[in-house]
Formats: sequence, structure tokens, C-alpha cells
Amino acid sequence: MDILKHNRKAWDKQVEGKNIWTVPVDHETIEKARLGEFALLLTPKIPVPMDWFGDIKGKQVLCLASGGGQQAPVLAAAGAHVTLLDNSPNQLKQDEYVAQRENLSIKLIQGDMRDLSIFKDETFDLIFHPVSNLFVDDVNKVWKEAYRILKRQGRLLAGYCNPVLFIFDYSEWEKSQELNLRYKIPYSDLEQLPKEELEQRIIDEDPLEFGHSLDDQIGGQIKVGFSIQGFYEDQFGGEFLDDHIKTFIATLAIK
Repeated sequence: MDILKHNRKAWDKQVEGKNIWTVPVDHETIEKARLGEFALLLTPKIPVPMDWFGDIKGKQVLCLASGGGQQAPVLAAAGAHVTLLDNSPNQLKQDEYVAQRENLSIKLIQGDMRDLSIFKDETFDLIFHPVSNLFVDDVNKVWKEAYRILKRQGRLLAGYCNPVLFIFDYSEWEKSQELNLRYKIPYSDLEQLPKEELEQRIIDEDPLEFGHSLDDQIGGQIKVGFSIQGFYEDQFGGEFLDDHIKTFIATLAIK
């Protein structure tokens, strides 16, 4: 199955359904960013610490799998030279809309986060990569490419899922509010979902997901050469595991 193609259509559909991660920022947010006042999310609730960004004015920034009109326009308004790569054309259109509305310059590219060969080595000063690598099967390719295209001392700001999120039967939770262990990590919708449930997700054009191990998420960054310099955990807000554990992680990695 072509996961890239399926999730492209799925996220195009999410835009049509006004998923919260597809709604562009308003004019006031952009005006504040022009003054250097902004807050961005790598994970659902907690804003990224401002010292993680460093001085972004005049810097080359890549928003990686970060479409939706929420992050790239803010960073551009704050003075960065922003490139945005995302798999979904409709997500990219959200950023194009804000850029035109606010007279911002953002380079928009439709592409695969696992393959950044369009970019030369050491092109960017900072990569902003919010929770999105659960939609690709091999996160190690993402880290390897991110390391290659970052300049020396460049920063990778990344958000991702704690794999514990994927070991429980979510459909059973919705029915009975019971936490039942069912799956293993690394997790794949394609390999571990019951056949009927997988077929329905494909028919409904719902995004297909992968639960990567912490060895691949955190260890994978270290293995390609990054130094982890910042870390925090976050909750989704209303998620079925929120009362038990934080299910999202953000890291600051330095090349």
C-alpha cells in the first residue's frame, strides 16, 4: 500500500473537516509575531520554550511536515526565511492563504518528510517538526535527512508520540472505558489492526498511523549525530490516557 498517497488524501480530508491542526492563525497572531511575540506548539498544549528557537531573524527555517497555516506564517512574520514541506496539498493551501493575506514570503513544497533530497547539505539553521512522524513508517529516515540539511549548530525542534499511546485497544476504550493491552511497539496500523477495522479506515480515508519506539524517536536522533539539549512531556487534553500518563514528547536537538 502507498502510505504516502493514502495519508495525503486523508489529511486533505482533515482540512475539509476543519481538524484543529488545519485551521490557520488569525491576523492578530501575525501582528504579534512581527513584534517578536509568538508561541508555537510542537505538541498539543505546552508552548515551545522561547530559548529553544534562538535568534531566528534572517535565519533559514524549515517547517517539516508542518502545514496548516499555524507555524510557518508565524515564523515568517517573526523574521525568518521560511520553507515549508508537507505531504498534503490542502494543508499547504492553508499556509498559502495566510501568506497572501499577510503579505508574507513562504516557500511551499509538497513532499515526503523521509526524503529531503531536494535540499542541499547544511541548508537550514532550524527545523520545526511538530507531531507528524506517526504518519510515516520509518522515522530514522526523517532524523538522518534532518541532520544532513541542518547547518553546524543547527537546531531540530521535534514533537512526537510516546509509544505507550499505541499499545491499548482504542476502539474498546470507546465502547467500555476499559484500558485493554492489545498491541506492541513498534506499532503499525497496517500490520496490527484487525482486518475489518483497517479496511474501514482505508474506506473512510482516515490517516494511518505508526507508533515508533523511543529507541527510534530519541535514540534515532542521537545515532545520526544530534545532541539532545531540551526535553518536555505534554498531554493531548481529553485523550483516554491523560489521567495516567503524558503521551507526547518534545525535544530540542543540536547538530
